[in-house]
Amino acid sequence: MENKKELRKLFTDIRASVRDKQAKDKLITERLLADERIAHADVILLYASFRSEIDTWAAARILSEAGRTIAFPLCLKDHGMSFHVVSSLDQLDTGSYGIREPSPELPQPELSGQTVCLVPGLAFTPQGGRLGYGGGFYDRFIASHPYVHTIALAYEELITPDLPMQQHDIRVDSIITEERTVFCNAEK
Repeated sequence: MENKKELRKLFTDIRASVRDKQAKDKLITERLLADERIAHADVILLYASFRSEIDTWAAARILSEAGRTIAFPLCLKDHGMSFHVVSSLDQLDTGSYGIREPSPELPQPELSGQTVCLVPGLAFTPQGGRLGYGGGFYDRFIASHPYVHTIALAYEELITPDLPMQQHDIRVDSIITEERTVFCNAEK
C-alpha cells in the first residue's frame, strides 16, 4: 500500500481506535517531560494537538507554568510556517481548520541547536520516517532549520516497519511512545 492517501486514511483510523488514550497520553507526556533534550532546550516548539492526536496540552501547561520558553506554529498561506512564543495558552486562538494558533504579532523565538521541535504525524518508522498530513509544513520548516532536534509523539500502534519516503520527506530524530523512546536519524 504505497499510496500516501490510503495510508493516511488507514493510520487515521488506527489512531482513532486506540484504546486507553488518556492513560497512554499521560505516559507519553511523562516520558516527554523527562527527556534530556527537553530538560536542556532553550525553546520548545509545540503543536496544538487536535482531534485524535496525542494530547500536547498537558505538556504545554506544565512547561509554561515552569517558565520555559514555548512556541506554537502559525501556518502561512504560502505553505510556510512560523513559530511564535506564548507566555500563556490563553494567547492561542482558534484558527485554520479549528486548530489553535498564535497571533502573528507575538514574537518569534531564536532557534538554536538546543531547540526542540515536536513534530506531528500519523505514523512513523523506527528510523524516523514520518507520514504527515500532506501539507509539507513541517518538512519545509525542518529543512530550513536542520539543527533543531525533532521529537515525534506516537502511540505504539502507529510505529510501522516501512513508509513510502520521498527526497523531501524529513526524518525525525526520536519518537516517544507510551512504552519507549526510539532514537532514530543517528547521523544528525
